[in-house]
Amino acid sequence: MAKVEEKKASLRKDELKDVLREMLLIRRFEEKVEERFRAGELPGFLHVAIGQEACAVGVCRALGDGDVIASTHRAHGHTLAKGTHPNELMAELYGKTEGCSHGYGGSMHLYDVQHGNLGANAVVGGGLPQITGAALAFQLRGEPRVAVAFFGDGATSIGTFHEALNLAQLWKVPAVFVLEDNKWAESTPESQHSPIRDLSDRAKAFGMKSVKVDGQDVEAVYKTARQALEHARSGKGPVFMHVDCVRLHGHYIGDPQVYRNKDEARELAETRDPITLLRTKLEVSDEEFEEMDAEVTEIVEASVEFAKNGTDPAPEDALKNVYA
Repeated sequence: MAKVEEKKASLRKDELKDVLREMLLIRRFEEKVEERFRAGELPGFLHVAIGQEACAVGVCRALGDGDVIASTHRAHGHTLAKGTHPNELMAELYGKTEGCSHGYGGSMHLYDVQHGNLGANAVVGGGLPQITGAALAFQLRGEPRVAVAFFGDGATSIGTFHEALNLAQLWKVPAVFVLEDNKWAESTPESQHSPIRDLSDRAKAFGMKSVKVDGQDVEAVYKTARQALEHARSGKGPVFMHVDCVRLHGHYIGDPQVYRNKDEARELAETRDPITLLRTKLEVSDEEFEEMDAEVTEIVEASVEFAKNGTDPAPEDALKNVYA
């Protein structure tokens, strides 16, 4: 049976500085990923979550040791926050066998079961039924574990969202459904894909407990996640966690964002950046921040070198792990 680590309801100032460092690591990692992608070194499509670091770090820091997550196509932040080493993640993006998914996953299909990451998913909302199933398994085994699904606002209109939440509530499984509501379903504004403005109302159809939080405030996200996890872990049923967050970049790297007001995006970057907000709250000096920035930048640069020196899969490896 998995051991559940006791977590505090709030974080001390020194812990919040560690949180700031972790969010900054994710930011610098994704900026480097964008740079290397534009240089032609990374295959496929890449989606960054710049601006949404507080959600990934706040939720994952609140998890117990045995808890698991399922992510989205925008998975780098969740993966790092869940404990995967930057070297292993970067190697995966380069398609190397040293990658967390041994080169099979790439950016949109990351998984790291050892660290409780059941996988990213290029299918919108694809992790939702998976998490309901994992939570059911924990319940049937009598394990004090919680399964957590990350998904975006666009996923709340698909069938598997409703099916997964309906069964989760019906069976009272220990799951937390984390809606990262950045108001964009790729390039479609929320007002054009949902008839309601408060997506927390989606949970009411199933009689599910719902909580809301400002997704740019990492401390608030952590506290709310702790409450949601405690509710689910205690056998009271699943929780719908509505995280109101901001996507500062486009849907994918290279997205021209012709659908978005440039002035609004610029204003959000200036006023709603979760890293800037936490740094200001903690009164971190320029010198201390620069030192922290240099430290995480060095880690990211080392991850690129690790990946470039990694092992390319053999052609015949493409035929392994094929079940259908």
